Amino acid sequence: MKTINITETISFGGRSLPLIAGPCVIENRDHSLRMASQIKTITEKLSIPFIFKSSFDKANRTSVSSFRGPGIDEGLRILADVKSELNIPIITDIHLSVQAHAIAEVADIIQIPAFLCRQTDLLIVAGNTGKPVNIKKGQFLSPWKVKHIVEKIESTGNKQIIITERGNTFGFDNLITDMRSIPIMQDETGYPVVFDGTHSAQMPGNTEDFTGGLRKYIPVMVKAAVAAGCNGIFLEVHDDVKNAKSDSATQWPLKQLENLLLQAKRIHEAVTNNG
Repeated sequence: MKTINITETISFGGRSLPLIAGPCVIENRDHSLRMASQIKTITEKLSIPFIFKSSFDKANRTSVSSFRGPGIDEGLRILADVKSELNIPIITDIHLSVQAHAIAEVADIIQIPAFLCRQTDLLIVAGNTGKPVNIKKGQFLSPWKVKHIVEKIESTGNKQIIITERGNTFGFDNLITDMRSIPIMQDETGYPVVFDGTHSAQMPGNTEDFTGGLRKYIPVMVKAAVAAGCNGIFLEVHDDVKNAKSDSATQWPLKQLENLLLQAKRIHEAVTNNG
């Protein structure tokens, strides 16, 4: 499996289990800095590599009236402050090809949203930045089809690719995660696979104007994914989940993050030491 180096100390595909984490959407500058700082304190205590994630625009909200974020200009300024003031690498989503240059100036990893994972032009422009690209596997896609997405990015000469598993559509209002997807995508593509524990817990009900979820099952899925050999964990984390402005049903409470990471780390060490 390829090793994807993000910084001198953070890589995917090696023996470590990096964490991609942060609020679903940038709510304001102070909140982003506070969340990044508090997550960094936890991950440093546990010696877990940490990359801060937050979106400047949630372009795929269920309702037109839902909060989308501060937009690209203000959002990237906030992410740049997190990066420079706290010395934390950054990952954020790209939605439009024209955003690639500006995002690449700030982000250490460019993320392709799940709903856009087959958009050829978006994949090509992300690959052409030369930045590592994290592909969120669409919930409509089998793990075997991901190799075609990878080939689109590789066509640019960029082979710094990460794949993230986030569950598959099951009926109208549920997701289910097949843990076989992790080794299948690793074997089929040769690239590391991250597990998204929070989006995998969503229940995108078709009768509501928001996306629900089953937060209490996130630890079960995270531990199962680590046991299945994932190369990193993705978690949306918030310090006040009930009042989070996006995905309030599935963001993981900050106060419970350390315990979950400690359990995941112990499983990872057992798997790695016996692999």
